[in-house]
Amino acid sequence: MQAALVDGILESLRIGVGFLWTAAWAIIMGLVITSLVQVYVSKERMAQILGNDDLSGLTKATVFGAASSGCSFGAVAIGKGLFKKGGHVVNVLAFMFASTNLIVELGLMILILLGWEFLVAELLGGIILIAVMALLVHVTLPENLFDEVRQELNERDQEHGVTEDPTCGMEGKDEYSLTTDGGETLKFCSEGCMETYEQGTASSGGWRDELLSWGGWYKVGNQYRKEWSMIWKDVVAGFLISGFVIVFVPQWVWNTLFLQGDGLLVSAENAVMGVTVAVLSFVGSMGNVPFAVALWGGGVSFAGVIAFVYADLITIPVLNVYRKYYGWKVMLYILGIFFVTMAFTGFLMELLFDAFGIVPDLAGGETATEQTYFELNYTFYLNIVAFALSGFLLYVYRRGLGAPGQYRDPVCGMRTDDSRPSLTHDGETYYFCSDRCKRSFEKHPSEFAQQHPPVSEAGASQSHEHH
Repeated sequence: MQAALVDGILESLRIGVGFLWTAAWAIIMGLVITSLVQVYVSKERMAQILGNDDLSGLTKATVFGAASSGCSFGAVAIGKGLFKKGGHVVNVLAFMFASTNLIVELGLMILILLGWEFLVAELLGGIILIAVMALLVHVTLPENLFDEVRQELNERDQEHGVTEDPTCGMEGKDEYSLTTDGGETLKFCSEGCMETYEQGTASSGGWRDELLSWGGWYKVGNQYRKEWSMIWKDVVAGFLISGFVIVFVPQWVWNTLFLQGDGLLVSAENAVMGVTVAVLSFVGSMGNVPFAVALWGGGVSFAGVIAFVYADLITIPVLNVYRKYYGWKVMLYILGIFFVTMAFTGFLMELLFDAFGIVPDLAGGETATEQTYFELNYTFYLNIVAFALSGFLLYVYRRGLGAPGQYRDPVCGMRTDDSRPSLTHDGETYYFCSDRCKRSFEKHPSEFAQQHPPVSEAGASQSHEHH
């Protein structure tokens, strides 16, 4: 019994890590593309653009979403900022959906782990889903409910002094604040975002010039690090859970939850059940793709699997965030609208694919247990390239090549200048990016004193000039 359990655990780890290995290059390349877009595509004042209750506002919300980060919680936080500033509720929901379902890294993962049919269903279904959702909201929207909530949200955030990070729209914190030349105090959610803002104000020239300088790559490295910090837990959890689900969940569980056979009723039940399982699974954003592979392997229909993939914006932890931001009423409204839309679109995709005869054949594929994941094939070489690119970006960031400021914070290694907090220790002056780092240094000066020697002015100017 014990030996069987150990074998099962090892097998589930082999599958989970195997999936991760198979999709690693896609996730990395996708995040690099997302980082480039985030850094170099001008994000004009989004909230003003998303205030229009028309097709153009909806289209722009979808495009902005697809060009932004893929973390469910990040999408919800940015959505809140857009809503507060006057974004129409339809556009805010469309933005959130697009930024978790129509992004590059997710598309590549679906292509590799589930196949091209699922990718087409994800992209086409994503657009249909936004259209259906917009229609549903227009028909059912209790108009003043959202106006009242917007007012309450603004009042509450003002009382608590909550301000949005100007670079990403998430909530700003006191320890990452700076005062502009115009005397305005800006708050940021993290050091990374504050640094992005400082670079933005310091940078000159177009994106082509930027990408020929260390400073430009430093920005991309900084953004790439931020993207990873938002999603890595979701990704790792999703892959490991999928391995355990494939090995340990017996077939009868899937057969009980999801009706078997053909027909409209079966497709509809599978689509509804797919969304229900997603709500209860706790796996958000990109982590639900490997989980979808487990469902597909369990014989769940195309409608059920694709509806499951859509539904990462209504998992229980994300619903809890809606409740905290907007209150119970709005949380239940969003859950209702998203649930119906996602289940209906999954159902519609199966009908459509059936009509064209392109529903993928489950029986034809290898099961997860039969697959060998680690061999010298294109995945291996693409992963080597992706890991090298990842290493390059993190190296540029850690070394601070082209970063603003001629000193280096001895605690976190960030570049900083003489306008920031400083102190003298053993006759040497150290500069810090924030009071928090300064406090850390004061507690353990001997630990940090040798960590990051100050960057000489000559070194700083060289790194700016070095192309």
